[in-house]
Amino acid sequence: MSSPADARTGRLRSARTVDLDPTTLYRILRLRGDVFVVEQSCAYPDLDGRDLEPGTRQFWIGDEDGVHATLRLLTDPVDADGALVYRIGRVCTDRAHRGRRLGARLIDAALAEVGAHACRIDAQAHLTGMYGAFGFVAEGDEYLEDGIPHVSMFRKVVA
Repeated sequence: MSSPADARTGRLRSARTVDLDPTTLYRILRLRGDVFVVEQSCAYPDLDGRDLEPGTRQFWIGDEDGVHATLRLLTDPVDADGALVYRIGRVCTDRAHRGRRLGARLIDAALAEVGAHACRIDAQAHLTGMYGAFGFVAEGDEYLEDGIPHVSMFRKVVA
């Protein structure tokens, strides 16, 4: 059964990148390009090869009109203790659907997938409060990535 949020914004879905149909993958990549490259004026290689890693999952919210918000979930190399660490990245929402907590819905879904494992995110500095609400803690100093202030954040293993 659809909730009122689903009716306004679309259904939340996830799949491994390799399992996506070409139209959905195109819509996800198009949104990332529209937000990160065009809107934020960052000429950077969004297609970094990590989307094709076997464990990479794409999360998105959309409907027949397109993808309105997306993120990707990666598995990073194991940490010094040999534990699996996940990485959330490429979190974005199209301009017309902002303010509807789509990013929060995606983060909730990704963290449900992560389970008790540790997780990292390289957050735009103005979003550290939002990610902090999900248990992420800043690590290190603020830095510039493609001219935008970022902060590395870490969410420890959940007991």
